[in-house]
Amino acid sequence: MDFMTVYDEYHDRINRFVRSLVKDEFACDDLIQETFLKVRNNLDAVREPEKISSWIYRIAYNLCQDHFKAKKKAPLNTGELPVKSEPLIRESFDFKLEQHQMGSCVQQQIDLLPESLRTVLTMYDVLEFTHKEIGEILNITEKNSKVRLHRARKSLKKILEEKCTFEVDNRNVLICEPVKKLE
Repeated sequence: MDFMTVYDEYHDRINRFVRSLVKDEFACDDLIQETFLKVRNNLDAVREPEKISSWIYRIAYNLCQDHFKAKKKAPLNTGELPVKSEPLIRESFDFKLEQHQMGSCVQQQIDLLPESLRTVLTMYDVLEFTHKEIGEILNITEKNSKVRLHRARKSLKKILEEKCTFEVDNRNVLICEPVKKLE
């Protein structure tokens, strides 16, 4: 197998995968680079080329897990940098802003899920992996992937009901906002 072919085929997908798990833009770049370094250094060791996809995702997933462990041990959390958006025309700006606000509100609640549930939810609903692919990447059974997805959705629904209000505005657009606490 040629590394550049593998890189071209998987780079964008691994990029989306890592960015869905890790919210720190700089750490994502490092993790993606490290993933492909490991792929390049170990590509000759791949015995079953048909399983290369799950092998690469597994490398990326393990590196993300190592990142989270190291971050927990770090004495100082520097926070996240906002992702810059490209200039948009006025009509789509409002739509994009609403979409971002809704996504931001829901994403904050997804982040409250335990990592094992959040990962499966993201992989299935956002990245559109099958349960078989999730099982191979996370080294769990297909059935366990389905169970985790069910638990994630159930937990997320409960969190959203407790922490968010959903309303339809005068344009028939669904708006999600955190529940305001009375002090």
